[in-house]
Amino acid sequence: MANYIHVPDEAPAVPKIDVTLDENDYRSGALRLIKELRPFWKPSEVKMKFFTDGITNKLLGCYVGGVMQDVVLVRIYGNKTELFVDRENEVKSFRTLHAHRCAPRLYCTFNNGLCYEFLQGQALEPEHIRSLPTSRLIARQLAKYHAIHAHNGWVPQSDLWLTMGKYFALVPKFFQDPEMNMRLNSEVPSRRRLREEMVWMQQSLSVLGSPVVLCHNDLLCKNIIYNQQGENVKFIDYEYAGYNYQAYDIGNHFNEFAGLNEVDYSHYPERSLQLQWLHSYLEAYKEHKGQGSEVTETEVEVLYVQVNRFSLASHFFWGLWALIQAAFSTIDFDFLGYAVLRFSQYFKMKPEVAALHFPE
Repeated sequence: MANYIHVPDEAPAVPKIDVTLDENDYRSGALRLIKELRPFWKPSEVKMKFFTDGITNKLLGCYVGGVMQDVVLVRIYGNKTELFVDRENEVKSFRTLHAHRCAPRLYCTFNNGLCYEFLQGQALEPEHIRSLPTSRLIARQLAKYHAIHAHNGWVPQSDLWLTMGKYFALVPKFFQDPEMNMRLNSEVPSRRRLREEMVWMQQSLSVLGSPVVLCHNDLLCKNIIYNQQGENVKFIDYEYAGYNYQAYDIGNHFNEFAGLNEVDYSHYPERSLQLQWLHSYLEAYKEHKGQGSEVTETEVEVLYVQVNRFSLASHFFWGLWALIQAAFSTIDFDFLGYAVLRFSQYFKMKPEVAALHFPE
């Protein structure tokens, strides 16, 4: 992507360690990393725990002692993910967000992954992000992200259409597995139809006036950590972070109300919850930009239209992503089925959200 994240001068440099981790035989490689990052830990006492929530990469927690207090997280990049994830940009996002107290510390990168600080707290479930107190915390934290470059005096371009085009080019035309091939041909829209929809989206969404901001772009439940003691939320996993439309990031989060393993789009937030969420968001966004905190009903209504229109682009984006993952990923997940779900929801929602209009 051409639109690289602007990294502040105060962001600490990140060392690169020449280690390649084998995801099936990871202990020796992980210990080499730990020797550099925690030289006072005894190798024989280092415990390792795999976290199983991610569907892009594999994540390993390394620690000593009985409780997971000081934990070094080791993320091993998923197979062929470098095709669709800009790893250089991810490191820049990490450093920028950490400098603005929005992310944990990035300890190092290695040949096929990176190591970073563990955030204490609980990864959320769909029912948590639907609750009003938690959703308000999420709205305000996302506003803080989006305001990061608000004072720079320059307006970045969105990466969305460029990235979507890149993903489209990577979508497999066929699978080796005959059953998957049959599903691809019968359940997934044709390449011609997908291309037509991409053109329609770019023409109809890029003119909605949504500002381009620094976005997380993957705000699903498990990427939100709730700290009960501090009564705050922090976001993790920045590999899809980049400059994008404000409304895309919010619409993408609203789509995640449906969950991931048992997707149920009846949980997409109803209008009343959305309006409360968007009001909290705009209050914080204006505060961070130094514009006071007064929010008008019209501002909320405009953002509501933008967000629901852009939720279509989120379905489409992750539909393409899932088709690529279906071809390459070694993670046990029905990526093809997930692609079918996302495209189906796109076409189901399109007439409804395309009919939304800005207030007079």
